[in-house]
Amino acid sequence: MQNYSNKIWLDGRLIPYEDAKIHVLSHCIHYGSGVFEGIKCYNTNNGPAVFRLREHIERLHYSADSFKMKIPFSVSEIEKGLIDLIKANEVTDCYLRPIAFYGHDTLGVHPKDCPVQIAIATLDWGAYISKEAMAKGAKITISPWKKFQFGAFPKSIKATGQYLNSLLAVQDAKSRGFDEALLLNHDDTVAEGSGQNIFIIKDNIFHTNDFSSNILMGITRQTLLTLIEDMGYKSKINQITKEDLFNADEVFYCGSASEVTPIQSIDNHIIGKGSAGDLTLKVQELYYETVRGMHKKYNHWLTYIK
Repeated sequence: MQNYSNKIWLDGRLIPYEDAKIHVLSHCIHYGSGVFEGIKCYNTNNGPAVFRLREHIERLHYSADSFKMKIPFSVSEIEKGLIDLIKANEVTDCYLRPIAFYGHDTLGVHPKDCPVQIAIATLDWGAYISKEAMAKGAKITISPWKKFQFGAFPKSIKATGQYLNSLLAVQDAKSRGFDEALLLNHDDTVAEGSGQNIFIIKDNIFHTNDFSSNILMGITRQTLLTLIEDMGYKSKINQITKEDLFNADEVFYCGSASEVTPIQSIDNHIIGKGSAGDLTLKVQELYYETVRGMHKKYNHWLTYIK
């Protein structure tokens, strides 16, 4: 088990880890009716700081609103709960998982009077794929499972049930000896990883897709588009084809948990020089410096724990 900390924030209270329980007939267990976020806290020279906290909690509320789920805590109240949890668990570097879900009342598909509950946990996740992948590049595969169709869910939300699509993809990838999966849309254009957005680099230009490719409009993706521009490079938003992938000079995944993960091969087809690309590593380095408060220009993205 990953290293979960001693306290969980549940419905506005800090409680011991072992007491954080819900009923087996909770609506969320049977129908995947929950929304969540993945957030990182980093140790900086000025103490622990949460990266882009407000944007994540606002998206949590947006995702909930898309399902007519009324979270009984405001954005500010959830932010305070998350900060209180970090302090109570005495952690500096950690991954944070806020989740809101329908609890126990009815077992019908319509949640009716099921209460909306919310919890936050901290954990020590480390490298999402592996330390080796972060340094040398991950080996990924195009999944036989397609991304769920555009229009099947509200766009750009993080809902628990929809991640069964990702679960199938990553289980298949791992069973065949790959580090991660890449999902395509039904028209064979590139969507995203099981929990990551994708960038390709060709002739020093960064390319990524957007909601028209049926992706989560990731907060890390948005961050990197800003950093790439500030580094003096061009970026383009467009659909990505399999041909684009295999002809790219560099490819990388990004996400709050994955951060910036280079891709060395896709279905054993070597990308570029077959290791982490030079531009990818430059972006990765600037991202690492940014989340650790080493650039005053980006300090507005950090919420320091005091």
